[in-house]
Amino acid sequence: MSTSNATPWLSNPAVQNICAPILVGAVLLGLWQFLCVALKVPVYLVPSPVDIGQTLLVDGPMLLGALWMTLKITFLSFALAVVLGVAVAFLFVQSRVIEASLFPYAILLQVTPVVAIAPLIIIWVSNTTLALVVCATLVAIFPVISNTVLGLRSVNPGLLNLFRLNRASRWQTLLRLRIPSALPYFFGGLRIASGLALIGAVVAEFVAGTGGTGAGLAYQILQAGFQLNIPRLFAALVLIALTGILLFSCMALLARLSLRHWHESEQG
Repeated sequence: MSTSNATPWLSNPAVQNICAPILVGAVLLGLWQFLCVALKVPVYLVPSPVDIGQTLLVDGPMLLGALWMTLKITFLSFALAVVLGVAVAFLFVQSRVIEASLFPYAILLQVTPVVAIAPLIIIWVSNTTLALVVCATLVAIFPVISNTVLGLRSVNPGLLNLFRLNRASRWQTLLRLRIPSALPYFFGGLRIASGLALIGAVVAEFVAGTGGTGAGLAYQILQAGFQLNIPRLFAALVLIALTGILLFSCMALLARLSLRHWHESEQG
């Protein structure tokens, strides 16, 4: 029996996408654990994966509660970034003059560090939750705008001429040609924006320094650093990383479910 016939599942792309990252992660975690034990690295410098896992079990309820507070900011800002980003993109494609006039200001939002403007937003907006949402939205909105605009502009010229020959209205061209053509780019923007919304929420929490029962993971990281509770700090970072991976995976799954039957980017 040939090797290819004996292990056909290894050639399955779905199996490769799942098993390969897990295998690499297991090897890296094993190497990390080995080095921490062999070199006798103090836990207050670099905790081992076992120490982090124990901290996740012990402090799990507290960290999960903080994660939920951060996720609320993330979801609200992500939804707001998608709605505003798509609306702005539709406005940009109506006229080259409008796009040329306003797009530099969208770039300005992207290149301005959120840590520089977050204190001002927190001062101007009295509601702390709303201020955090605004900060995270400013971080996440640009990929939605840029990718959606690129998708709406990336229309097959032949199809566009066909619509014009048939005297299709601007609304019909937008609904039946531009939007379907823009969907792959739009979902690409969602993948980036979902992670940026999480980053923006954490950074905004760092700047705001909110504590108490409404504290997010950023506050737990700050407290763990002050108390030299490095395992808890790493445990919070692990939760943030896993959340980012989960958000990206959800956006990738949404794109595949939406595009797999008709677009080549999600076929095969």
